[in-house]
Amino acid sequence: MPMEVRIQPTEIESVLEVHTGIVEDERGSFSESYSSEMWSRAGFEQDFVQDNLSRSCRGTLRGMHYQINPDGMGKLVRCLSGAIFDVAVDLRRSSETFGQWVGRELSGANGVSLWVPVGFAHGFVALEEDSLVHYKCTAIHTPANERSLSYRDPRLGIAWPIAPTVVSAKDEEAPLFDAAEMNFD
Repeated sequence: MPMEVRIQPTEIESVLEVHTGIVEDERGSFSESYSSEMWSRAGFEQDFVQDNLSRSCRGTLRGMHYQINPDGMGKLVRCLSGAIFDVAVDLRRSSETFGQWVGRELSGANGVSLWVPVGFAHGFVALEEDSLVHYKCTAIHTPANERSLSYRDPRLGIAWPIAPTVVSAKDEEAPLFDAAEMNFD
């Protein structure tokens, strides 16, 4: 059953908010979350090579993560159950929105996805218990090129809707924006 996909720009043009159709009936619901043919017709063409799945308790912060080139990674992020506040920070030095962020609530109920392209740091905070998040990635995870950015950097001023309460040591110790290594044009 082909379902329509609607792709719209966010405040940062390269970051996209994606709405896929959801059919509900007495059995529950069904959504075709990704189809290369359907998405291509909507103007979105990416090759995905890795899928990731994370489960987080309320207050868990994951991010702000990215991979430097040549292993830059785009991510298509969708919350399957629960809810998250998902954030992308522009790390492209030549961009008019360099250093700006955009955030969206993604949930199992709203079925919205966020496309975070190469050149952006990505992270989220879980708004509900047992939030299950699926990421389709355009590159393989490469630990040597993995970097992170402080989620609480005042220069960025990310307006997290709840205070993160569960944060890894790596994310707590991530560098501020001005000290972070990034090699995106």
